[in-house]
Amino acid sequence: MFAGRNVLVAGAGVTGRSAVRALTERGARVTVTDGDAGRLAELDGLGAELIPGLDAPPAGTDLVVTSPGWRPTAPLLVAAATAGIEVIGDVELAWRASRDLPDPATWLAVTGTNGKTTTVGMLESMLRAGGVHALACGNIGLPVLDAVFEGYQALAVELSSFQLHWSSTLAPHASVVLNLAEDHLDWHGTLAEYAAAKGTIHAHSSVVVHNADDPWSVRLADSYAPAGAQRVGFRLDTPRPGELGLVEDLLIDRAYGPDPQSSADELISAAEVRPPGPHNLANALAAAALARAYGVEPGAVAKGLREFQPGAHRAVEVGEFGGVRYVNDSKATNPHAAAGSLLAHASVVWIAGGQLKGAAVDDLVEVVAGRLRGVVLMGADAPVIAAALARHAPDVPVHRVASGDDEAMNEAVLVASDLARPGDVVLLAPAGASLDMFRNYAHRGDAFADAVLARATGSADDGR
Repeated sequence: MFAGRNVLVAGAGVTGRSAVRALTERGARVTVTDGDAGRLAELDGLGAELIPGLDAPPAGTDLVVTSPGWRPTAPLLVAAATAGIEVIGDVELAWRASRDLPDPATWLAVTGTNGKTTTVGMLESMLRAGGVHALACGNIGLPVLDAVFEGYQALAVELSSFQLHWSSTLAPHASVVLNLAEDHLDWHGTLAEYAAAKGTIHAHSSVVVHNADDPWSVRLADSYAPAGAQRVGFRLDTPRPGELGLVEDLLIDRAYGPDPQSSADELISAAEVRPPGPHNLANALAAAALARAYGVEPGAVAKGLREFQPGAHRAVEVGEFGGVRYVNDSKATNPHAAAGSLLAHASVVWIAGGQLKGAAVDDLVEVVAGRLRGVVLMGADAPVIAAALARHAPDVPVHRVASGDDEAMNEAVLVASDLARPGDVVLLAPAGASLDMFRNYAHRGDAFADAVLARATGSADDGR
């Protein structure tokens, strides 16, 4: 498929390296470009020609493979499109390469604004509990372009809107859009374009799964499901035939049993699902829908959920001190994710702020206002959140801390601790990205955990 073709790889990061390796091993003539000459030099020795800073494809280029972070407006990608050269991403490349394998893995694909990583982790655990040689990959851990060549039976693939934007023939066995809310508008331009990228995950799927409680998820399934695809829904309520859902405190499958019209399979009690919270019950139902589509039995679904270990910085309890629980959900990097995190607790001192990336926060604040004991704000868009709080929660105490990395987080935790009462949760759920103050969301979460532990041991600086 790629032998003898002239392929330009745009971007020399993790996905770029994977693309170069896969293409050169399959006989392609590869050129790589990147604006960072130092990073480009790290690919020396992989058999590709390295040219920094290209703004147009070299003559004779047959295909451009772009890293997902590159925007469609990048001059190089615009030039390629103008010249009629196909532009694809690493996921599309992986899918096409996998079609040449004698026994390719089955893809079970997950996207959405929030919950992707938790869902693919749950799905991987369910598959493995069912005896399937499976791996969670894609926008998490091992790039899917590496995973397709490792001999797995099934891949639980997390896909971002960036990756889906550059995919056209991707055809997973089953796919789900978990939810959709404003995010990455700085990349896509509009919510409609963002949604369109997400919807393409369904375009060639055999089983299309949707969240019946999320209007966008339903709309995208309706718009993109191919004729003849099986439709499966899930909801945080009594499931209809063809759906998974909740009956009292049990997760129930009425989609894959012997007679969905008249019977249901009990999967697991809601209390056993970790992390807690309604949004994670939805994630568990979505993962179960995909696992059952592959043929995993109900008992293995339950076993997989019991054995699942949530990832770092995703609703992780750091500790409980003086009757107050401290929870690190630094991965809640947009308002939709923060809402799910806040709604999992009855009384919260909320630590928030960062880069909102153009997303609005009024709906979030209005929904959670009754749960807020107090709010501590930091970061570039703290004034935006403060204004929303003034409109929708004027009686809630709000404290703003100055920028300053770990020092600011120490102050935020000290203030939050003073605001909290026994039974409360001090929750880091920023609703924004972290790069205005931290290296990434993990650094932000680590700073929170360190500050909490310092406070608990009395080593934090109380001089404010």
